[in-house]
Amino acid sequence: MMKTRTLGRQGLTVSEVGYGAMGLVLGYGPTDEAEATTAITKAHELGVTLFDTAELYGWGEGEKFLGRAVKGFRDEIVLATKFGFTREYGYDSRPEHVREVIDNSLGYLGVDHIDVVYQHRVDPNVPIEDVAGAVKEFIDAGKVSYFGLSEAGPNTIRRAHAVQPVSVVQTEYSLFTREVETVFPTLEELGIGFVPYSPLARGLLTGGLKKSTADYDSTDSRSSGSGSRLPWWQPGNFERNYDIVQRLTAIAESKGATISQLALAWLLAQRDYIVPIPGTRNAARVAENIAATDLRLNSDDLAAIETAIGDGPYGARNSEGVQWD
Repeated sequence: MMKTRTLGRQGLTVSEVGYGAMGLVLGYGPTDEAEATTAITKAHELGVTLFDTAELYGWGEGEKFLGRAVKGFRDEIVLATKFGFTREYGYDSRPEHVREVIDNSLGYLGVDHIDVVYQHRVDPNVPIEDVAGAVKEFIDAGKVSYFGLSEAGPNTIRRAHAVQPVSVVQTEYSLFTREVETVFPTLEELGIGFVPYSPLARGLLTGGLKKSTADYDSTDSRSSGSGSRLPWWQPGNFERNYDIVQRLTAIAESKGATISQLALAWLLAQRDYIVPIPGTRNAARVAENIAATDLRLNSDDLAAIETAIGDGPYGARNSEGVQWD
């Protein structure tokens, strides 16, 4: 049975592993809705209770997709979504925009309340106190249960938390992305949970890594034909990162596990307030990811993983240039 973890001090309790829904409509090529819905249903059957989406994922289409898929068991799960981007991929967290997006998300998801609402990115032009205040209005009205931040630094987290307690922070974190560990002391001081997105390094750690970026579908953000801006996949970086993946795969196999299970088990071993949200449109992959909760890593395993990574990974985690304050 899937164990649970507590995120923050406001009562948010979810499964050890969640489900990230970005890939349903964004970034990883065409989606078969029936197949993806089967994967989401399988996640629920296996005990997943945290399902994560955002306005940005298809500008409502991702929320509609997830809402349809979970309609039959909505009351048994935690739904999370996000606000804060513009269609030009700028930032807009003005209170009036926050209100508009949350109202839209309620409709897109087909629900009367949203369990977790995140600011998707910190808006440098809007005081975080104003953002927290806008979300607080929805929490006070019973339309939102918990407040989260994404890609936020210690100072921003503290200022937001003083207005409306922050239950969870979401930031990219994986064996290939470790920078956020500097934020953990603040989370522990304030009693805030942490949800790593892209816990499988945008597909590097899924076991499905192709030998060349030219082998990906042209609509896939990792494809050389898509004009990929993902530095890990750039020539020179990709080849060396591929070698790291092969070394990690060997460690996983020595444990009778897959590389994705090794990567997720590593995350779960870092802190007891961490809940990764791998995304997949394949039911078998869902089951594989969830089985990572049964994999235990000892000190020798953790040391071997560090050796395998060496001075990698090669290339920045993305080209977005997020700066934490």
